[in-house]
Amino acid sequence: MSIVPGALHEGYVRFRHGRYQTERSLYAQLAEGQAPRVALLGCADSRANPDMIFDAEPGDMFILRNVANLVPDYEPDSGFHGTSAGIEFAVRYLKVEHLVIMGHASCGGIKACIDHDGRGISAGVFIDHWVDLASKAFAEVRANNPNLGGEELQRAVEFTSIRHSLARLATFPFIAEAVAAGTLRLHGSWFAIATGELRWLDPATGDFRRIDEDTLADKGPAAYI
Repeated sequence: MSIVPGALHEGYVRFRHGRYQTERSLYAQLAEGQAPRVALLGCADSRANPDMIFDAEPGDMFILRNVANLVPDYEPDSGFHGTSAGIEFAVRYLKVEHLVIMGHASCGGIKACIDHDGRGISAGVFIDHWVDLASKAFAEVRANNPNLGGEELQRAVEFTSIRHSLARLATFPFIAEAVAAGTLRLHGSWFAIATGELRWLDPATGDFRRIDEDTLADKGPAAYI
């Protein structure tokens, strides 16, 4: 009996006899180092896989994931800051050209924030404290749209939380310096699990624009990444 869980063992066997065999030279090259142009902070949700959504090859993207794709405050203290460390590594050492925050529909972390702040329901000691990073986004949406509820409220908080995370990124000195130097661009994006729809934050309007084949044909992928 394998000590590896069945689905993982079977997947690894398929990988070794399939993709690995056809891309052995790529993996050998990547063993010498990585140089991704894009870093992406996504949600840990198992349904929103950045590699699959963007059809990325190994080495294409430096991916960070946490609950609700949240950026914490810049706090250079003795605490454990896993997300901040990953962001720093991507920007200062990998020197990525693009840093993307990718949220998604039906985010459980955002729902936990809404339930906690709006109804006093706790999701757990660690989760409550973490999703408190989205509390200002929830409060902003409530203040501007007090009658929103259900899916509309959820989506509005998801969008607003991405904007707030981008604002927090701008407070990291090494990010501000790279953006000012023109070597780094910050992006916000959102993925709809049920439909496969991708939305991208338009910096000119502050709106999340739907990205479709016509949009990409008009401006090309480089217009967005």
